Amino acid sequence: MNEFYVAKKAALEAGEIIRKYFGKVGYKLKGRANPVTKADTESEKKIRGIIVQKFKNDTIISEENGLKVKDKKRVWLIDPLDGTVNYAHSFPHFAVSIGFAEEGVVKMGLIYDCIKNEMFYALKGKGAYLNDKRINVSKTKNLSSALLATGFAYDRGEKAEFYCSFYSSFLKKSHDIRRCGAASLDMAYTACGRIDGYWEFNLKSWDVGAGKIIVEEAGGKVTDFSGKEWSLDFRDLKIWGMEVLCTNSKIHYEMLGVIKPKLNRL
Repeated sequence: MNEFYVAKKAALEAGEIIRKYFGKVGYKLKGRANPVTKADTESEKKIRGIIVQKFKNDTIISEENGLKVKDKKRVWLIDPLDGTVNYAHSFPHFAVSIGFAEEGVVKMGLIYDCIKNEMFYALKGKGAYLNDKRINVSKTKNLSSALLATGFAYDRGEKAEFYCSFYSSFLKKSHDIRRCGAASLDMAYTACGRIDGYWEFNLKSWDVGAGKIIVEEAGGKVTDFSGKEWSLDFRDLKIWGMEVLCTNSKIHYEMLGVIKPKLNRL
């Protein structure tokens, strides 16, 4: 699949930019808790340039430049530096995330952690991989034995109690919870069995487009908080927030059993 090789080239070259600036740049704020660095903008410019050179008519949805509509049947989803808060504070946990969808179906996803030199990827119907080694979700069968992950949206200052109420409920029922600050890597770690389940509110398509296919090809499940199969609306190319629950599939409905009653009481 040519799109994969283009994405791989783009991710590797973006990774070089990200490593070059790591620990050496400051940041500006797009919102109270939403920073952007020179590495974000240069990484995105590099990725866009490589994609456009090969597929000039494709639509690109990306974090820093939003939506550039061309061919709605071929859509790229780009987060040039997922985990910018971590990056801005020299915390080494972040990634480049690139997804590709055709006719409304995500066909390829790639997540590259350039610090750990870990590249997670999947092609539709071809399985999921970490550095060319096949990966699968964990075999954990019960929430009580599960290691979970979550994240808090940029409106966490206004909704801290709301988000923490879910954290509290899962903390009481699971083995433990991690909050690492990069949605793409939370999904990649679910795909390779390092964690068993992950939930988060108010994500964008560029946060999770690549992770969706990697998790599913590894044997996992991705839905919204109602249990409906999670999908992007490629007809309208919506890029606003969404709910994501991603698991090894075995604990999915047990996690929904914690989430749904809390939402129903709102």
